[in-house]
Amino acid sequence: MPFELPDLPYAHDALADLGMSKETLEYHHDIHHKAYVDNGNKLIAGTEWEGKSVEDIITGTYSADAVAQSGIFNNASQHWNHTQFWKMMGPGEKKMPGDLEARLTECFGSVDQFKSDFSAAGAGQFGSGWAWLVAESDGGLKVTKTENGVNPLCFGQKALLGCDVWEHSYYIDFRNKRPAYLTNFLDKLVNWEYVASQL
Repeated sequence: MPFELPDLPYAHDALADLGMSKETLEYHHDIHHKAYVDNGNKLIAGTEWEGKSVEDIITGTYSADAVAQSGIFNNASQHWNHTQFWKMMGPGEKKMPGDLEARLTECFGSVDQFKSDFSAAGAGQFGSGWAWLVAESDGGLKVTKTENGVNPLCFGQKALLGCDVWEHSYYIDFRNKRPAYLTNFLDKLVNWEYVASQL
């Protein structure tokens, strides 16, 4: 099935007071994400991947040994990553559901420790990539980081929360201050209700 650019689940200016400007979302969603969709559709046309789900394309084209991932993988994975990313943020109330708070405390010792580990993963990712909160197959929660467009699907994990640490995600609003962007993401932008629904 062809990739389709999803609408944002909120207005472009809905996160402006929370640290993600309308300009950032216009560039990030309308230009960057759209490019992954358009390029991905061109690359899969006439191949064995045409008509497959984006998840099947990601897992089928990922190679841990590749110096650089294939164009099909990169565009499919970044399309999937960004589709999740928009849902993982939102305006409005940011109270963390009790079941999620309990799981984070169980796995990390406290919510603050989870946030510290997540921020460290994102800040420590050299170059472009993502920071993730994932659920392992045994149900345990773990913080990971991935390079470029690689995501938890590649490792049989379930993504609960992801933060894009490519410069296009934060440079307009935070310039080169990636750690400040990560702190703001966790404190003001995350839709914890959505994260909890993925448990």
